[in-house]
Amino acid sequence: MTAPPLASSSSALATRQGKLVLALLCAVGFLDFLDASIVNVALPSIARDLHFSVQNLQWVLSGYVVTYGGFLMLGGRFADLLGRRRTLVAGTVLFGLASLTGGLAPNAGTLVGARLVQGLGAALMSPAALSILTTTFSYGTDRVRALGAWGAMAGVSSAAGVFLGGVLAAGPGWRWVLFVNLPVIVVILAATFRLLEGDTTRTFRITEFDFSGAVLGTGGMLLLIFALVRAPSTGWGAGQTAGELAGAAVLLVLFAVNETRVARPLVPLSIFRVPGLGAADATQVIGIAGFYSAFFFVTLYMQDVLGFSAFRSGSAYVPVTVMVAVAAGAGSVLITRIGTRPLIVSGALIASGGVFWLSQLPAHGSYWTNLFPGLMIMGFGLGGVFVGVQTAANAGVPPSLAGLAGALVTASTQVGAALGLAIFSAVATAHTSSLLAAGASTPVALTGGFHRALLLASIFILCSAVIALRAANTRGEPSSAEITGVAVTAAAEDAPDRVRAPRPSPEQA
Repeated sequence: MTAPPLASSSSALATRQGKLVLALLCAVGFLDFLDASIVNVALPSIARDLHFSVQNLQWVLSGYVVTYGGFLMLGGRFADLLGRRRTLVAGTVLFGLASLTGGLAPNAGTLVGARLVQGLGAALMSPAALSILTTTFSYGTDRVRALGAWGAMAGVSSAAGVFLGGVLAAGPGWRWVLFVNLPVIVVILAATFRLLEGDTTRTFRITEFDFSGAVLGTGGMLLLIFALVRAPSTGWGAGQTAGELAGAAVLLVLFAVNETRVARPLVPLSIFRVPGLGAADATQVIGIAGFYSAFFFVTLYMQDVLGFSAFRSGSAYVPVTVMVAVAAGAGSVLITRIGTRPLIVSGALIASGGVFWLSQLPAHGSYWTNLFPGLMIMGFGLGGVFVGVQTAANAGVPPSLAGLAGALVTASTQVGAALGLAIFSAVATAHTSSLLAAGASTPVALTGGFHRALLLASIFILCSAVIALRAANTRGEPSSAEITGVAVTAAAEDAPDRVRAPRPSPEQA
């Protein structure tokens, strides 16, 4: 059974144990999000060493995104039904084995296969860790601070991944972009067994598992992200792209119908009745489409136009990483005063202005004059958006669905990343080709394409501010659904992991 969360007067984060648990869970989130971007700067080195074709090189990056996003719903439900610590450990071991295999890869196929398996491991790790976080730190400022730290990790990792990838690729070599995961995984596994209690025995029959829902939902998500990843190369108007998107839509519709007809659905559709959850996830999709693409195109601008090395490109993101962390910390404090909605909206407006600044980059620009101001403004807004969305997307969710809620917001991140790159890469490439045909130099043509892509990215982030107006406005207090869910699941079949934390003293109680 689930132990009821500590009352608001007994703070789990006030204990050393609570702080260690939060650090462990944030390390899991950081590792998962980091590996979506850490290979970016190392791609040229990987292509030379393993003889990748231009067409296949994208799968070093995209393979991870496809399986990560595609299997998240399944991973989140596994965490709820089979045990959160068990799912976290399984995903971490799988992630570590894939990292080792990828680092030792002798050829292109092995590396792509390893990245696909890495994504599967992350799809198990991330929702399990987030659901443990939301069920452990459930009340008062504990919840806001814990979700704020998780949101900060999601934002910081986007910038830190580019930095670490550049440093490692320029130093010990691209293989260490994957090997660097191994010591972190060892620490995570050791801490998991020490800090989290094992999963208690629960009533679960394999015959009751929603296999049809698992096949339809996972297949639909995999095909959707696969289609978005391939769209820039195959063309948005190509019959193949249209067929893949239509197939994904059919599978997801059949999945929704299936979930209304089975006794124990993989994704109980009642979760979408949680006020503001759908709007928070939609905000994440559209916002991430802009944020992720901005980092991608700015990195290309630094390397292909300004001629920055991998190390210098990575180092350029250090101030941004610090700014995201500072903004996330400030956002965690502001949530308890103004709520999540004003934080998300204001953060998105600020970040949109920063990306718009970047959309004006000249062909012969400089880092401090042209890049630094826009990156810092974007980073400041990004920290607030990530903290606010993570808190709003988990507000009002009963503990029995915490893993699924975590999976949905993380899946929104992966879909947004794939969607943004698919749309904006096509726009940038088309405009660059047009300028080259008109006689423009390569730096001018590339910069012109980046202008269009970054302008659209700023518009997407601006639109996410509008969508966020429909998201929940929570200050971190538990909702009636969560309170009821704790009581019901404590007496029923749900049994998420518990922290080995000391009981509150009589004075605290």
